[in-house]
Amino acid sequence: MSTAIVTGQPVPGSSLENDLRSLGFDVRVSADAAEAETLLAAVPAGRRVALVDARFVGHEHALRLGLTDPRFPLAAVTGAVTAQPAARQALTRALARETSASGGCPVPSAPSERPGAAAVAVGSLADRVAAALDADGAEVYRPELGSLVAAVPADPQARNEARQAVAAVDDEAVRLKSAVKSRDGFFTTFCISPYSRYIARWCARRGLTPNQVTTASLLTALIAAGCAATGTRGGFIVAGVLLIASFVLDCTDGQLARYALKYSTLGAWLDATFDRAKEYAYYAGLALGAARGGDDVWALALGAMILQICRHVVDFSFTEANHDATVATADTSPNASLSDKLDSVGWTVWARRIVVLPIGERWALIAVLTAATTPRITFTVLLVGCALAALYTTAGRVLRSLTRKATRTDRAARALADLADNGPLAVFSARVLRAPLGSPLLVALGGAAVLAVSLFFGFSGFSGVAWAPVAGAVVYAVACGQALSRPLKGALDWLVPPVFRVAEYCTVLVLASKAGVNGALPAAFGLVAAVAYHHYDTVYRIRGNAGAPPAWLARAIGGQEGRTLLVTALAALLTASQFRVALTVLAVYVALVVLAESIRFWVSSGAPAVHDEGEPA
Repeated sequence: MSTAIVTGQPVPGSSLENDLRSLGFDVRVSADAAEAETLLAAVPAGRRVALVDARFVGHEHALRLGLTDPRFPLAAVTGAVTAQPAARQALTRALARETSASGGCPVPSAPSERPGAAAVAVGSLADRVAAALDADGAEVYRPELGSLVAAVPADPQARNEARQAVAAVDDEAVRLKSAVKSRDGFFTTFCISPYSRYIARWCARRGLTPNQVTTASLLTALIAAGCAATGTRGGFIVAGVLLIASFVLDCTDGQLARYALKYSTLGAWLDATFDRAKEYAYYAGLALGAARGGDDVWALALGAMILQICRHVVDFSFTEANHDATVATADTSPNASLSDKLDSVGWTVWARRIVVLPIGERWALIAVLTAATTPRITFTVLLVGCALAALYTTAGRVLRSLTRKATRTDRAARALADLADNGPLAVFSARVLRAPLGSPLLVALGGAAVLAVSLFFGFSGFSGVAWAPVAGAVVYAVACGQALSRPLKGALDWLVPPVFRVAEYCTVLVLASKAGVNGALPAAFGLVAAVAYHHYDTVYRIRGNAGAPPAWLARAIGGQEGRTLLVTALAALLTASQFRVALTVLAVYVALVVLAESIRFWVSSGAPAVHDEGEPA
């Protein structure tokens, strides 16, 4: 249980203590700063603690937003400040200074004018402590309250005005509205969120957690994949309906987390990975269903998954490269001017969000095509649509990168290097050949091109031709090391990780296709899925400022250049049937290692509570 220390003389008729108790706080009352300091010292170290002015008037949801969000060590609203256990020491120091400055007595109240607000009391202990924390350089989160009221009135008239302001705003309506992400896709905004927010409230009132809803969404998607795998028209129709139901639950879990402020590190991990697992499992189910009908679309399924993963990598790399960059000049390119003009017209904003095929539009498209057409048509349309969307978004980002002069930080360069996922061979190459061979992006493209050309040779175990991909992979491994031999701070260096992903994943796809034996492509699908999970896991660790996975993991699974070299060597040394078995074994090995390390990290106490509030394509 958390503890709230209410400071000052209680106000007759105030519901503050009841509101705090309804939010899960054990309420204690102090008459002055000295007594508050004594009560704070008596609170167990493992508890969240809050200081709240007894004169506080506001919505219960304003207190909830300011005092219960688990993502922030320190948070405050007018008249209240809170600290989680990790930040208790900072709060204690700030309170001790304020106690010393005031001699342990409350500062007299006086009216203060603020445009558009009632008079508020100056000298609120909670507000002074929050200001002291700011002065110490601590990061104090202050939520956007919008129309919600949080005030400490200075006199009875101001208190009456504040209470009238509270009564004039329906905090439950505000809470429901804020449960929906402010920026979302067209399909999600207009076809899902109008009712999914009420499902989220229904879940909250029955004690369901976001993790439970997330799990239900995953199970629904897996059942949908199973229905698609039947290969029957009825199965395809049910699969499409269940896929939409899974997406509704997928929206609901985030809305429930925002509605009830139930964020957790485990929830962060589940939310970050299950969306990808659901979509790619559905691809596999469609491919199995097509196979039952005599149509082999595994290459299309694997191609669709690779394209989608690479789109995400482009999103992640561009964001990490630019989120803390210092921009020297404004973007004055024709591309930027056109973008600004389009943003000024309401309908074009939605059109541009639709054209990039975000998750809502993409899943709706897949569901409708599954129910009405065949798996081959579904994958073909999906590939064309996602390819056009990838071309549109990537071209726009390239143009912005070239026209906007920005200085990227060491953190951004480190994040891009971590996303590259180089292994021991690339590290060795960088150490042996210390002289950079040119632009990191050009080096990466050169290495990938050599490998790509070598993949045009046929698959034939132990033949001289089959060793050409191996030679190309060796050149590629050297290029990988050279590409990262200096910091990735160039205008287009954020493209290096996507180039590596394309090279590795497409190598597996091409060689499995050339094997020409049943089961090779499904095995390749499993291998790419396992490696992709590792890459997604790396992204969310970086977003939580936890850094890349441990170095031993890169050594254990070879790094992206090591895995590429291994796959080409297996293709050269083994027969087609043996190659299929080897891919299967490699997929199982990589999946077990990366899942074990990922689970260990995300359930540990040091895992960041990162939630994917954006909607990557």
